[in-house]
Amino acid sequence: MKELEFDKLKDLLHEKFNWDPSTIEIKALSGGFSNLTFLVQTPTHRYALRRPPFGYQISSAHDMVRESNVLEALQRAGYSKSPKPVLLFEDETVLGSPFFIMEFVEGIVLRNKIPQGVQINESDFQNLSKHTLDTLLELHHLELNRSGLINLGKPEGYVNRQVLGWADRYSRAATEVIPEMEKTSEWLKLNIPDQENVGFIHNDFKYDNLVLDPKNITEIKALLDWEMATVGDPLMDLGTSLAYWAESDDPEILKMFNLTHLPGNFTRKEVISYYDLHSGLDLSNILFYYVFGLFKVGVIAQQIYKRYKLGQAADPRFAALIEVVKAAGKKAKNSIITENI
Repeated sequence: MKELEFDKLKDLLHEKFNWDPSTIEIKALSGGFSNLTFLVQTPTHRYALRRPPFGYQISSAHDMVRESNVLEALQRAGYSKSPKPVLLFEDETVLGSPFFIMEFVEGIVLRNKIPQGVQINESDFQNLSKHTLDTLLELHHLELNRSGLINLGKPEGYVNRQVLGWADRYSRAATEVIPEMEKTSEWLKLNIPDQENVGFIHNDFKYDNLVLDPKNITEIKALLDWEMATVGDPLMDLGTSLAYWAESDDPEILKMFNLTHLPGNFTRKEVISYYDLHSGLDLSNILFYYVFGLFKVGVIAQQIYKRYKLGQAADPRFAALIEVVKAAGKKAKNSIITENI
């Protein structure tokens, strides 16, 4: 990771909050493949700072201003699982890009392996699966108009725009020909559902964006990474979550984003059944949304891989992402053929 100079940031925090620059500690937090997150430690509080990645910019996916505005709106809507925003700074002179600071929520994040010292059994995963879907359903059922959340998206024609938009992103980010991704893109364009639903959606909802309570690993304290949140069709959100919801017999490369493949977790079919029971939405066309989710996962991996290929991101993890693209494309193609999720 490129080194950042934090002197200007510390001076800004002194100006805004009267924090003594000599007592502020800032360090990078490990984890995601996209936006950069830093821990800002003061003598009395801890905060998280978010800024875009370096190099190749991926559309508006790293819009710090918008992500901060989403958090503000969620606070107004009374959503309890979003971190409180503290400061938005749009000027690029401090960190080379706009950034924002939010509260740091203490807890456990499950990434590609169980953290050292954390005990979680099959029963815990069963409950965590349920609570995870309850959290997703709560988000999808938020009131939109009085809260102002409706202003954060354009629900009419959302599915069509998403399919065409992600297909275009793939074309622009492609570094080699992957027939399964090409064919999936065309299938999605030809099978866009007529009916659309409207709700507030996260668009990157999976275990590694959840902060869990250390005292009860099945309880969710916060949901992170709101950069792609908007108003759209909740089934598109569910489809993305299903694409990340790896099972034990899935390709190993697709298990790197979520621990749902471990014993005790819901299967994808159980996820669909639970959501169907509690959402009130028609899930008869869920295959389309799942295939879209797989395609989207592949495109995201392709975009990050292109940054790596261009020499704009040196993280060694990025070298393997082309295999994610291939695996996601293959799984999408097989799901279309077999009509199996």
